[in-house]
Amino acid sequence: MQSRPVLKINEVTEAIIGAAIEVHRTLGPGLLESAYQECLARELTLRQIAFEREKPLPLEYKGVKLDCGYRLDFLIAEMVVVEVKAVDSLLPISQAQLLTYLKLGGWKVGLIINFHAPLLKEGIKRLVLGLEEGTRKEVERSA
Repeated sequence: MQSRPVLKINEVTEAIIGAAIEVHRTLGPGLLESAYQECLARELTLRQIAFEREKPLPLEYKGVKLDCGYRLDFLIAEMVVVEVKAVDSLLPISQAQLLTYLKLGGWKVGLIINFHAPLLKEGIKRLVLGLEEGTRKEVERSA
């Protein structure tokens, strides 16, 4: 049985994917990552989906918060981290980076959206970080 917060997260990820599909349908592949970020921000605004862009992510090391310059592309509805890519293919480091962001920020769900994919659904990775009794369980699913 799923709890309401899980359903909420799923609703948010569906809305994000819908917005990304609209951007991809309108622009197609081949532009710079920054262009897709701008257009996705505009589409999220039009759909009245709350988000923070370029959200700083401090790193805490041995009790001290360090500003190492990490920034999330998007934090949407205070619960889903979105990393925008415009590359030929996603490398494993992109997934590792997103999982680390989730861990550092205490979020459970993230999306990597690669706008260079011919069909956007092939360029979306949904990652879930589950914390159970101090262990890390990672689940990757294609969107």
